Amino acid sequence: MAQNFASGNWRVTKGKERELVERWNEFLRWTRKTQPALVAASLIQDEQDETHFVSFAEWKNPAERDTWKRTAEFMERFRACRDLCDDFHGSDYQRVVTI
Repeated sequence: MAQNFASGNWRVTKGKERELVERWNEFLRWTRKTQPALVAASLIQDEQDETHFVSFAEWKNPAERDTWKRTAEFMERFRACRDLCDDFHGSDYQRVVTI
């Protein structure tokens, strides 16, 4: 079982929600094709606040996750998503409990 994650808390500019979904989808489809250590990725939208999204991606190991984040292609695709947002906070995590 993978133990490593990358996650983002996205506050999208009102009216840009659909565009974020499209760009994030393209971003992670590219990641799936180029990063074999990616296990799975999801983008979820707040049911009460349509401008709030949370993304999370599960990785086989932190080294490959970190290498992915340092690529020029990552930065280009990440910025395309980030540019649609009023605020963004990302972090890396490791699993400590599964029930």
